[in-house]
Amino acid sequence: VPLSFQIIVDDDDSKVWSLYDAGPRSIRCPLIFLPPVSGTADVFFQQILALTGWGYRVIALQYPVYWDHLEFCDGFRKLLDHLQLDKVHLFGASLGGFLAQKFAEYTHKSPRVQSLILCNSFSDTSIFNQTWTANSFWLMPAFMLKKIVLGNFASGPLDPEMADGIDFMVDRLESLGQSELASRLTLNCQNSYVEPHKIRDIPVTIMDVFDQSALSTEAKEEMYKLYPNARRAHLKTGGNFPYLCRSAEVNLYIQIHLLQFHGTRYAAIDPSMVSAEELEVQKISLHSSNEQEQ
Repeated sequence: VPLSFQIIVDDDDSKVWSLYDAGPRSIRCPLIFLPPVSGTADVFFQQILALTGWGYRVIALQYPVYWDHLEFCDGFRKLLDHLQLDKVHLFGASLGGFLAQKFAEYTHKSPRVQSLILCNSFSDTSIFNQTWTANSFWLMPAFMLKKIVLGNFASGPLDPEMADGIDFMVDRLESLGQSELASRLTLNCQNSYVEPHKIRDIPVTIMDVFDQSALSTEAKEEMYKLYPNARRAHLKTGGNFPYLCRSAEVNLYIQIHLLQFHGTRYAAIDPSMVSAEELEVQKISLHSSNEQEQ
């Protein structure tokens, strides 16, 4: 059963991290999920359910109100200290992926990030052409901010799972207050980019979709260039929120990514849950999904 926590690690009492921590507590290098602008910790419920069932420890987060990347990174480091986690794997969706990269860069001298899974993510905020408005989000009323976010959601004909995924995200978006939304949009659009030489040695999986998402082709190409050695996990469809509407595929790719750490102190899974049979099953499914892509 996921335990739900609220934790304050800054001097400012209004900065509350909300999180679900699920799976075996004995695991010291869990997988942590960082949501997109509109996301709350529970947008990853499909991952929490499936991965903990297989023996992984996963933590899904919701950020407090932070207005710049440095402040976020500092707060996140304090959170990991509070949770007594030395190294972690990060799965970041969209803004979450950008923040995951910034955090890896921020801690590169004493690394805290063991690996990265970047889902529909980007490495340079200038792709949104909003850097000039980034400083005014804090002034805008909540309904305008919601409109900006909704403008990036897919429209047009969608399959039922994708439509459900979008409904769920709209619902989560409604639950966020003005300052939460304004601060996330500010982080999303504030002029900043990732310095890849600082995180060159971290294993990365880039997960993206081939149908419509808020990410431009240029932004995707930029990510591939930045991480030439990254594994690629392509989903034919899935839109902006594949972890909701294509969760089985996303969960499989997460397992494949984490396989490389099995049997090391950075394993995110309970060793007693790893069976040769399961590894074999994963190899077969990886093989078949690669053949489909060819």
